Amino acid sequence: MLASFSWNDRMHRFWITLTACLTLAIVSLVSPANSAFACPFCSMQGQTLTGEVNQASMVLFGTLANAKLNADGFDQGSTDLQIEAVIKKNDILADKKVVTLPRYVPSDKTNNKFLIFCDVFKGKIDPYRGVAVKGDSDIVKYLQGALAVKDKVVSARLRFFFDFLDNADLEIANDAYKEFGNADYKDYREMAKNLPPDKIAKWLQDPSTPAFRHGLYASILGHCGTAKHAELLRKLLDDAQKQASTGVDGMMAGYVMLQPKEGWAYIQAILKDPKKEFMVRYAALRAVRFLWNSRPDLVPEKDLEKGVGLLLDQSDIADLAIEDLRLHKCWDEADHVLGLYGKKSHDIPIVRRYILRYALSCPEPEAAKFVDGLRKKEPEMVKDIEEFLKLENPAPQPAAKKTS
Repeated sequence: MLASFSWNDRMHRFWITLTACLTLAIVSLVSPANSAFACPFCSMQGQTLTGEVNQASMVLFGTLANAKLNADGFDQGSTDLQIEAVIKKNDILADKKVVTLPRYVPSDKTNNKFLIFCDVFKGKIDPYRGVAVKGDSDIVKYLQGALAVKDKVVSARLRFFFDFLDNADLEIANDAYKEFGNADYKDYREMAKNLPPDKIAKWLQDPSTPAFRHGLYASILGHCGTAKHAELLRKLLDDAQKQASTGVDGMMAGYVMLQPKEGWAYIQAILKDPKKEFMVRYAALRAVRFLWNSRPDLVPEKDLEKGVGLLLDQSDIADLAIEDLRLHKCWDEADHVLGLYGKKSHDIPIVRRYILRYALSCPEPEAAKFVDGLRKKEPEMVKDIEEFLKLENPAPQPAAKKTS
């Protein structure tokens, strides 16, 4: 049927599809569904040093020396690596204590040592990445230990990385944090119960601890802490400076884990206060998402639904609340959500679209009536949102026919 479309029709369909994909990508960042793919309180994910070692043909550690430029000037020269440790061996190394790298790396006079990642190509060592580390770094101990546990269950691996979260070598500390960032909450939930709470509390109180780590540390403390640690989290939450930084959602979640009643009351008070900064209310919403998706044992689902409902009348965050209610199929809020359409304070394109998304997903009669009325007034918008929802929930494909 594509041949029957005009050029404008084709472009219209193209932009619908493109916009839908972008919208779904954005929704995945702010919706409850996204929390299932990584640590909900970590802001750093991606490739780790252990992953890089696994991909390399060989990884060596040592000191660079004897850097030479080629006399003809047509090549980069060479540098010797005096090997002090072999992180990952390749047969090409044999028993060598020194290898010559086909790269010119002049001495920087810092006494740094280097971690060298290599490929092996046509019988030659091809170094493709070098990481400078201080001479007293624990990088060898760290990587050898990480490789020793790489095939163990995730919780055992994370227990190893926990001990390096405060390492003096920032490369190691951030890499250990990234291992938690790549993990699912369920992977460290049980393990966290046996971690040292006072050590974690000290990290949270240390002004040199990066703010982006607070969420993870506080959420871990929620598993192994006691009443005094709940008091600490409440104190941190009441600190205006801490409220303005990252990790507040993890502090709220940790507080609820240690004192469910008091913690939930604290979150509710933030959700219903439109005078609170947007990021503080958004942190509270993120904490609710965590409770909804990962810890439904702490706060009744109906209470969580009502908590999110407190945000509906706040136009700057109503779109996120509406989408959360839709994804959790909270149709008891239908009258409230649909009643926002056309309201002056909520007459914002993104809010209107999320109300329509909710209405198109809601099975209640009043939602169908709302959509029918809007279809007459704004047919293109209804059509576009229906396209979005089809991409979100594609129709099941028919089973392939068996061939004899």
